Amino acid sequence: MNYKVTIREKNVTIEVTMGKTILECALNQQIEFPHGCRSGNCGACKSILHSGDLEMSPYSEYALTGEEKNRGLILPCRSVPWSDCEISIVDDDETRVHANRLLECKVVDLIQATHDIKIVKMSILSGGPYDFSAGQYASLTFEKLPPRDYSMANTPDTNTLEFHIRLLPDGTVTPHIQNNLKVGDTVSVQGPYGTAYLRENHKGPIIAVAGGSGLAPIQSILRTTLVYGIQQPITFYFGVRTDRDLYLEEEFKKLSQSYENFSFIPVISEPNIKTCHRTGFLDDAIAKDFHKVRGNKAYIAGPPVMVESVIKRLKNLGIQDADCHADAFYTEAEKKKMEIN
Repeated sequence: MNYKVTIREKNVTIEVTMGKTILECALNQQIEFPHGCRSGNCGACKSILHSGDLEMSPYSEYALTGEEKNRGLILPCRSVPWSDCEISIVDDDETRVHANRLLECKVVDLIQATHDIKIVKMSILSGGPYDFSAGQYASLTFEKLPPRDYSMANTPDTNTLEFHIRLLPDGTVTPHIQNNLKVGDTVSVQGPYGTAYLRENHKGPIIAVAGGSGLAPIQSILRTTLVYGIQQPITFYFGVRTDRDLYLEEEFKKLSQSYENFSFIPVISEPNIKTCHRTGFLDDAIAKDFHKVRGNKAYIAGPPVMVESVIKRLKNLGIQDADCHADAFYTEAEKKKMEIN
């Protein structure tokens, strides 16, 4: 049995198979719909339920708060209809739509950035041009392995794609990237995806926060803001566990010396040696530097626990929900665990 779900602003009605989510069926029917993680953790697909009955699978309260749920908001990626429904997508301040491309790319450079993060650079062989907004990600397929999502670290105006990939020792894909991938190998790249991208019309201050390989989308955002000549204050916090996990430090130091409006603050959470950097957790570091952040735009990427703690602290400091743009890096194992729960 199928249910009909009408998406108001698109003036379209889709068929949703019993047991399937609204987002899954919308995408299968080639309907452009904002989305990110597809697992109830990012809030990118947040929508308003105007009529009908549905059931939502478990999701993160970071993606949809209790207050938002009480106001009739839903996450289509977790919403299974039990009747015909009518919804509308929550308006975004700067909606960006790019053509979804399937590219064939060639690895042109491999850089061991840390003991467990490899920077992979690729040139586009076919399927381009590839247009995206700084902060978005793509789905990468290496050989016959399952596809995995990684954020672009390059700016949209460059032809060489750059990805930062952290080794998961028990993973299916990252051990191949770490140990076997070589220059000249071909990789399928499909995208772009994600809504945690740079809002170019924003004129207020920016707080950027990255944890580990979450540096990739934040690097793209920061490089793009500086290329565009954005003049407002930009504060970048880069959190890692130990000093050996810190990478591209010199590049960001040079940027902070070249641009008066840009500040770079590395933060070490578990220092195992004497360090010259600040120590502790990222949310605490932000709270020490800012008494209020209303009017700021925040871009956050990295491990889910870090992302959620930073967002919670920023909200306590007064940031508006619409000004918080986050990309939590869930592993495939974490995604499957959430689906089971």
